[in-house]
Amino acid sequence: MGKVNVVWYVLILGAFLLTGPVSQQVYGQGKAKMDRFIDGLMQQMTIEEKIGQLNLVTAGEATTGAVVSTDVEGKIKAGNIGGIFSMTSVARIRAAQELAVTQSRLKIPLIFGLDVIHGYKTIFPIPLGLAATWDLRLIEESARIAAVEASADGLNWTFSPMVDISRDPRWGRISEGSGEDTYLTARIAEAMVHGYQGDDLAAYNTLMACVKHFALYGAAEAGRDYNTTDMSLHRMYNEYLPPYKAAIDAGAGSVMTSFNDINGVPATANRWLMTDVLRSQWGFDGFVVTDYTAINELIDHGLGDLQEVSARSLKAGVDMDMVGEGFLSTLKKSLDEGKVSEADINLACRRILEAKYKLGLFDDPFRYCNDERAEQAILNPTHLAKARETAGKSFVLLKNESQLLPLKKTGTVALIGPLANTGSNMPGTWSVSADLEHTPSLLEGMRAVLGNEVKLVCHHGSNLLEDAAYQERATMFGRTIPRDDRAEAEILAEAVATAQQADVIVAALGESSEMSGESSSRTDIGIPDIQQRLLAELLKTGKPVVLVLFTGRPLTLSWENEHVPAILNVWFGGTETGKAVADVLFGDVNPSGKLPATFPQNVGQIPLYYNHKNTGRPLAEGQWFQKFRSNYLDVANEPLYPFGYGLSYTTFAYSEVMLSADTLVAGGKLEISVDVRNVGDCGGEEVVQLYVQDVVGSVTRPVKELKGFRKIWLDPGQSQHVTFELTAEDLKFYDADLDYVAEPGEFAVFVGTNSRDVQGGRFVLVD
Repeated sequence: MGKVNVVWYVLILGAFLLTGPVSQQVYGQGKAKMDRFIDGLMQQMTIEEKIGQLNLVTAGEATTGAVVSTDVEGKIKAGNIGGIFSMTSVARIRAAQELAVTQSRLKIPLIFGLDVIHGYKTIFPIPLGLAATWDLRLIEESARIAAVEASADGLNWTFSPMVDISRDPRWGRISEGSGEDTYLTARIAEAMVHGYQGDDLAAYNTLMACVKHFALYGAAEAGRDYNTTDMSLHRMYNEYLPPYKAAIDAGAGSVMTSFNDINGVPATANRWLMTDVLRSQWGFDGFVVTDYTAINELIDHGLGDLQEVSARSLKAGVDMDMVGEGFLSTLKKSLDEGKVSEADINLACRRILEAKYKLGLFDDPFRYCNDERAEQAILNPTHLAKARETAGKSFVLLKNESQLLPLKKTGTVALIGPLANTGSNMPGTWSVSADLEHTPSLLEGMRAVLGNEVKLVCHHGSNLLEDAAYQERATMFGRTIPRDDRAEAEILAEAVATAQQADVIVAALGESSEMSGESSSRTDIGIPDIQQRLLAELLKTGKPVVLVLFTGRPLTLSWENEHVPAILNVWFGGTETGKAVADVLFGDVNPSGKLPATFPQNVGQIPLYYNHKNTGRPLAEGQWFQKFRSNYLDVANEPLYPFGYGLSYTTFAYSEVMLSADTLVAGGKLEISVDVRNVGDCGGEEVVQLYVQDVVGSVTRPVKELKGFRKIWLDPGQSQHVTFELTAEDLKFYDADLDYVAEPGEFAVFVGTNSRDVQGGRFVLVD
């Protein structure tokens, strides 16, 4: 028996002497066994060791704030750390775990977490791009692959999925979520949790999910990160909270607090949110961790000094303090002064220990540390192939005038733009563990796919941004784009000369990876001016231009939509972006992505989202302006591209919508069906979307709400009968009293290719 196993055998025996035979108490499934084990362990713990379990520190590899934890090794030995995040590699994690299970008094293992947001080493599209696939199977597989790779490198906890609803693309973190819609985000939340955690959280290749940011973070005022939020309970329960609950119901093991305040109380100190809603109403039994230094930031919110805000957070329902060490440094004093109770500390400590038990860490602290598995799992060909497939399905074809796309694999193609040859930007924001040395640029990916079939010429064309200082601020994690300090006119002239050599121009423009993401809010969400001028010069050549758009958010593209013949939005597609873009540009893959967030005509329309409510003076459909109606003087109410929008290289025709009955009886079901036919020349995937409107309600209701979708493949000439089922449960909402009800009355149903282009019928719900 090895040294560590001997230590653990002694610990187990000592912990259970008071509660029965070891054979009945050693690890196994079931809450009773877990409770007996943790009861025995906590009986041996000092108050300082219990508080130590509530302390999460960073190893400093990938941080989102200025604070980096100090004396981590000494604190592990003293039992003052419950977990570490941003530490990677089997060797480093094993070394830290050995300190905990051999040199701390009670040998309690550590939990190791990381922001594994859209892949570990094999990076998938940013979450907004994943949502654009509308493919729950692929999304779950992306999380499963992330869990396999990250767990092979020693990790057992991920700070994902982010399920914040966002309807303001100025907010940079819209890139990290699934967009504007409650239903779509909730389904994706479930898929991600299942992908990370699998069927057995104690398996060696799973990660514990952490749902974030609880709650309402995506509604930050003015789209400014970390800003306040303010909304009614009615909107909160109907539109913003359901995705969090869906993730909890799917079994997520942990929840992260948000930075914003809610009804005047910051989330991290909000007992109504963390205890009344999360635990009492929803039955969550996992643990709650703060976001980075969120407890300390309560001081700036004006809630008191570090001791006061730490006590408030613990009593609100927070279990683990990320990096700030307010719990570690003040809770003992607060206990002595009666500001917190030992029961408060015990409850938080128990939740952390339960998580470690569920992960199997007490059984084998090193179950996630296997060098051979890391070599086999990380960046293996199967994972890379799935990443390439997923990236191709995330791209959204926004415009394709005269069927310019797909391009022919002949002649010369000019690849122009500051994002043409920068591999480090392809993974996108929040890909902190990406292997940037093995991430091909768009140019390299196209060369790998096309070989000698197409001649490629390339030029960067312009700088990413005009202001060098702004460019420096807009880059993080070393993902810079080289800056050319020559005169803009000289650079443009070279780019145009390069473009003149080609039959077609592919313009790789948009944002760099870190122009969206955390702390990356923008007031101007158009393509930067210097790139727009480059695009205008390329159009003047008279050659066909395809805009390959890199972005982590909806952009304002009115000028581009008017002047550029083809626009392919590729978000940031991950490790295999370059190859996946080539696949789609040259027709090996037919784009099938659909927008998970509305693209506005201009910033003045924000917030703009499809499931808005009518006013008492709605603008008639298709109208630009009517006196004394809810509209603008200078622009139509409609978006540039609506939610659910995305073109294909083929064309799909929809039949009239058919309802199985004109009445839905509570307890029964209604079938809504449509025939979809591929009337084009190539096979392709279509996302058939179902929307419902509650025509008359006790409170105002949205003009339509997504209630279902199916992604189907059709060969040329093939048709498919697509059927959706509705029950009264699907029609429920929170009324003025926050009762969850389905109100009898008239409903409209819509089916179509996006939220705007739909047709449908009506039915009546009866008791």
